[in-house]
Amino acid sequence: MPAISRDEVAHLARLSRLALTDAELDEFAGQLDSILSHVKVVTEVATGDVTPMANPNAVTNVTRPDVVVPGLTPEQALSGAPAVEQDRFAVPQILGEAE
Repeated sequence: MPAISRDEVAHLARLSRLALTDAELDEFAGQLDSILSHVKVVTEVATGDVTPMANPNAVTNVTRPDVVVPGLTPEQALSGAPAVEQDRFAVPQILGEAE
């Protein structure tokens, strides 16, 4: 006995607002029946002694420790800037914004 009938496929198609031909209904009914049969086989696998896990490999985050190092002084950071104003990069005005 099939896991899904042609009428059920037609009902799902209507719910999904899909216009399927009779040939497509027959084809999809067979494909969905095959999928559901395979899912049934997978659910029958004995998993009582298997620990649930997201990944079978032991995964650890590879990170380095944070080390505080001295940064640039404002003068060093601005030394290559084409224009400086009040210890900041000066850039051209855009979009006609007022100051």
